[in-house]
Amino acid sequence: MRTHSDAHDLRHHGDSEVRDHGSGNLVDLAVNVRTGTPPDWLKAHIADSLSSLAAYPDGRAARAAVAARHGLPEERVLLTAGAAEAFVLIARALPVRRPVVVHPQFTEPEAALRDAGHTVQRVVLCEEDGFRLDPAAVPDTADLVMVGNPTNPTSILHPTGTLQALAAPGRTLVVDEAFMDAVPDERESLADRTDIPGLIVLRSLTKTWGLAGLRIGYVLAGPETIGLLERAQPLWPVSTPALAAAEACSAAAALTEAARAAHRIAADRAHLLAGLAEFDEIRVVEAAEGPFVLVRTERADEVRARLRRLGFAARRGDTFPGLGTDWLRLAVRDRATTNRFLQALDQALTAVGD
Repeated sequence: MRTHSDAHDLRHHGDSEVRDHGSGNLVDLAVNVRTGTPPDWLKAHIADSLSSLAAYPDGRAARAAVAARHGLPEERVLLTAGAAEAFVLIARALPVRRPVVVHPQFTEPEAALRDAGHTVQRVVLCEEDGFRLDPAAVPDTADLVMVGNPTNPTSILHPTGTLQALAAPGRTLVVDEAFMDAVPDERESLADRTDIPGLIVLRSLTKTWGLAGLRIGYVLAGPETIGLLERAQPLWPVSTPALAAAEACSAAAALTEAARAAHRIAADRAHLLAGLAEFDEIRVVEAAEGPFVLVRTERADEVRARLRRLGFAARRGDTFPGLGTDWLRLAVRDRATTNRFLQALDQALTAVGD
């Protein structure tokens, strides 16, 4: 592990890998949203909410549903316009002076902190350590620590004990669990923990339910912290359709469906990893637990360009602090799609190697 603060394109995200292509016919391995979503029942539920658009949004039912889903009191829940809004609220509303972001991870937390005028220190995890986190690498002076679990883009799932060791008096610990509902049994989640001082857990409904365009997520934290963040929000920050989605996705039937999807993702990920293992040119972060995997190969930028011409969009890795141009992130898809991708990857590697 090492600390540094070199420049990366923190505003680059996977959607641009597909959007900027222009043809609209790429197989999307760059964005980690589950395919085939949102499901029809959720679309219908959201559509039903449109009859209430004349009224201002009322988040009470959705907040209660999210709280019940995690077994928490409602005063520990704040609904947000996606997890991205939560990063901005944290950066602007909390009395932070020495923030630390653990990388490689989703870059919006650091971007939000920098936009709010903070000087950010990075703790960068290394491939040689399997991108595993040693709590001792985080400076004792840090009064805010941000880490993803499972982490985007490494797909590493940090143990709860490791994360809990980051908590300290006078420190805020932010754990981004945007992909936790894609982990079978949501093991290593801290969402229901109220005994860890300074803990903030962020959740998103984007990935599992295909709601990136609706913008819905939430914060789980102590009531005082929730109050600070809520006062920094504009009035009615979450739309009525998004509130309807939050309520529906917190219901027991939805949780059962998400649990089944998590197990399918795990099986599909194992199939992808097995296929990637056949390529001598590819090194994989094999301890993957999220709906994506991180791979390393020489001239990955050229491989990515070849894959685009063959109809597949992969996420470049060099915009993540701690990674370079020889890294790619690949979303987990169904077996048939993965098999087609592996054939395209074989062609791309052969073409680049010639």
